[in-house]
Amino acid sequence: MDALFETVSGFTTTGASILIDPALLGRGMLFWRSFTHWIGGMGVIVLMMAILPAESGRSIHILRAEMPGPIIGKLVPRLRDTAKILYVIYFVLTALQIVLLACGDMPLFDSVVHAFGSAGTGGFGIKASSIGGYSAYSQWVIAVFMLLFGVNFNVYQLIVMRRARSALHSSEMWCYFAIIAVAVLVITLNILPMFPSFSEALRHAFFQVSSISTTTGYATTDFNLWPGLSKTILVLLMFIGACAGSTAGGLKVSRVMMLFKSVRRDLKRIMHPRSVGSVHLEGKRVDDATLSGVGAYFVLYMICIALVCLFLSFEPFSMETNFTATVACFNNIGPGLDMVGPAANYAGYTDPSKIVLSLAMLFGRLEIYPLLVIFSPSTWSKKR
Repeated sequence: MDALFETVSGFTTTGASILIDPALLGRGMLFWRSFTHWIGGMGVIVLMMAILPAESGRSIHILRAEMPGPIIGKLVPRLRDTAKILYVIYFVLTALQIVLLACGDMPLFDSVVHAFGSAGTGGFGIKASSIGGYSAYSQWVIAVFMLLFGVNFNVYQLIVMRRARSALHSSEMWCYFAIIAVAVLVITLNILPMFPSFSEALRHAFFQVSSISTTTGYATTDFNLWPGLSKTILVLLMFIGACAGSTAGGLKVSRVMMLFKSVRRDLKRIMHPRSVGSVHLEGKRVDDATLSGVGAYFVLYMICIALVCLFLSFEPFSMETNFTATVACFNNIGPGLDMVGPAANYAGYTDPSKIVLSLAMLFGRLEIYPLLVIFSPSTWSKKR
């Protein structure tokens, strides 16, 4: 069960672990754990599409099942070329991070495995202290790259195609950056008395906000000891996640934006019954079918979290532990609070709970519907 939990956590880029001290493993196993993050980050299915010929007519549905977010489109006419472009960008960003980390105090092996974890927004560390034992320079580099891997890869594609102006018009990207900026500012001020200087408080706040927002799960300090306001903000960020079309988990910023805009439109209709409102995202009108799908997904998402949390309530842990463990696994984050905080692990859960949490990681990574289709009896029944 522990091996299953660790493997699912790796490929779903969750980073939740049952290991008390990862440093006790050999380098081969440590490399493999982090490499599963790198593979799972962009997605095994997308990797296969980049290598093997895709089935005509069905490719876009396969890509939609693997690439997170409510909307998925082709960057270039051939979907196989789209997958290749995504992987080239993915590889270049990973290589750049390895070089920058190696130029600092981090050994080459450590640089590679941590770049894999950042790229896949996974978070498997090779030390019990996660990133806390490295220099401030390394922590800043990892924090920035986690942030970059949380951006929609369509933005990078537009930049490569020399359409930077279009890329900079991404409302989702700016909303994502705004959420992070506000969270960093509030948390920095909230934890300032706990650190000797403003710069150190800012560094830890920025790192943890970047790590949680992108559902990576690395840590530079035990944020379980932070004030209630800071921990509440981090839990809220667990739900939001990063941009659609990135390697991160969570609801995605675009879904959150559509939910808020849909609520605003409905409130306007209540106050002004004759008004005809519409929801726009990235300069385009969002049709009612998409809005309905986002609403349905949100309801299903909350139901799944409630069911997993209810199952975990049989464990002898606090509500804070079980709730944040559920949210952290379903949103592919890794560490939660209390007994599953950044200085702890998931080893205390029983085997049935580890199976449920493993399923939660899979449902969260594939965004529920593909696995519901697999488990549906009608999928396997023969048409007569």
